[in-house]
Amino acid sequence: MLNVIVVDDEPLARKGMLVRLAAFAELKVVAECANGPDAIKAITELAPDLVFLDVEMPGMDGFAVLKQLQAQAVKLPYIVFVTAYDQYAFNAYEVNAVDYVLKPVETERLKAAIDKVLTYHAASDNQKHKDQLAEAVARLTGDQADTILERLDKAEPVVSSRFPEAISIKDSGEITRVPVAEIDWVDAAGDYMCIHTRDGQTHILRRTMKELEAELDPRLFVRVHRSAIVNVHTIAKLQMLSNGEHQLVLTNGQSVKVSRSYKDRVKQVFSH
Repeated sequence: MLNVIVVDDEPLARKGMLVRLAAFAELKVVAECANGPDAIKAITELAPDLVFLDVEMPGMDGFAVLKQLQAQAVKLPYIVFVTAYDQYAFNAYEVNAVDYVLKPVETERLKAAIDKVLTYHAASDNQKHKDQLAEAVARLTGDQADTILERLDKAEPVVSSRFPEAISIKDSGEITRVPVAEIDWVDAAGDYMCIHTRDGQTHILRRTMKELEAELDPRLFVRVHRSAIVNVHTIAKLQMLSNGEHQLVLTNGQSVKVSRSYKDRVKQVFSH
C-alpha cells in the first residue's frame, strides 16, 4: 500500500480527489494540504510514497515545493502533477502520462496514472522514478529531460531557478497565462495586483508585490514605488514635477509615480 498526500489550494478540488482516491485499495491518504509550506512540512515528516501536487497555488506553487524539497535534501516521492492547464498550455502534448492529470480530474485518466505509479513502485526502479519526474518537469517547464536527470544525479534542484516566461493567473475557475514580455507595468490594488499588458488588458492577480517582484527578472523590471513595478522597455522618460517628485512616462502614455526610496533604482535604468 502506498501512502499518499494530496496538495491543492482549492477545498472542493481536494475533496473531489480524496473521494476518487478512496476507490483505490492500494492507496492510503495520510494527509491533505492547502498550500506549499504545509505540503513541504507534511512530505518531510510523513515521507509519503506518492503526492498529488497542484501546479498552480498562490504564494508557493508546485514547482517551488519541489525546489524546496530538493534544497532540503528530502527524498522525493512519486509526483503526479494536477493542473488546470489545457492541452495548448502543454505545447499540444497528448495528456496521457503517469505524471500529470488535468482538472477536472477524469476517473479513467487518474486510474491510468495510478496504475503506472504502482508499476514503478513494484519494480523498485529508481531510474524509472527519475525518468517519470524528469519528463513531467520537462513538459511543464520546457527544460530538457536529460538536464533534469543530471540535476537529480547531482542532488541539484530539479526545477531551474530561471525566471518564468509567463505568469499564470487564476480567475473564476480559469487560468490565463500572461507572457512576462507583454507586461507593461504592475500596480497594487488592496489585496490584489493589476497586471497591465501591451494589448491594453488588465489582469487581476492575488499575490503580494514582494512575491511577484521575486519572480520577475530584475534586468527587465524595476520597482518604482511601493505599489508599482515597470517593464524597463516601456519607459519613455523620467520627469521631475514642480513639487520635486518624479514620475515615469511609459511608451503607451501612462504616467507612473516614482517614490523617493526607489528613485535611484529608476535612474540606473537611464545610465545604461
